[in-house]
Amino acid sequence: MRACSFPSVTIRTPRLLLRAPLLSDAGRISLLAGDYDVASMTGTIPHPYSEQMAAGWIASALAGEEGIVFAILRSGALIGCTGYRAFGEDHAELGYWIGKPYWGMGYATEAVRALILHAFEAGGFAYLTAGHFSDNPASARIIAKFGFAPQAKEIRDCAARGTRAHCVTYRLNRAAALAGFLKA
Repeated sequence: MRACSFPSVTIRTPRLLLRAPLLSDAGRISLLAGDYDVASMTGTIPHPYSEQMAAGWIASALAGEEGIVFAILRSGALIGCTGYRAFGEDHAELGYWIGKPYWGMGYATEAVRALILHAFEAGGFAYLTAGHFSDNPASARIIAKFGFAPQAKEIRDCAARGTRAHCVTYRLNRAAALAGFLKA
C-alpha cells in the first residue's frame, strides 16, 4: 500500500459536494459514523467512535495516510465520507459510508459514481475493487449499479463488531466502467 497525497479538489454532483474533510468535521463524523448501524457495516470504524478518534482519523487522512478521502456534503451539511486507497499502481479499493438519517435517498450512489470517475481519471487505475459485509444488501445494490463483478468471498475484520465478518468483494475494470458511464 502506498500513501497518497491529499487532493485539493472538490467534486460537485447534482445534489452533493465532495471535499477534503476538515478537523472541524470531527463532531459530525463522530455522530454519524459512530452510529453502530453505520460503523458495523465498515471494516475500520470502531464503536463507540469519539470526536477525538474522528479528529485523529481526519488528521491521518489529511496527511495522506488514508488514501484519497472526501467528506460528502448535502446543502452544506456533512452526511458521509467516501474515498479510495491505492494498492499498487494499477488498482485501488473504494469505500464509503452515509449517515443513517440519509439512507435510502440515493446519496451513496451519487457520491460513489463521482468517486469512481475521479479514481479512474485522476488515479489512472486499471481497475477498482470494493467490498461489503454479507449482511449489507444496500451496499451490494450500490456496487451492482456500477457494474462491479463479484470476485470472492472472504473474512475481514470489523472494528465496530469486534470480530471478523463475511465479506463479498468485487472488481470494476476501467474500460467497462467508463463506457457504461458515457451511456448514462
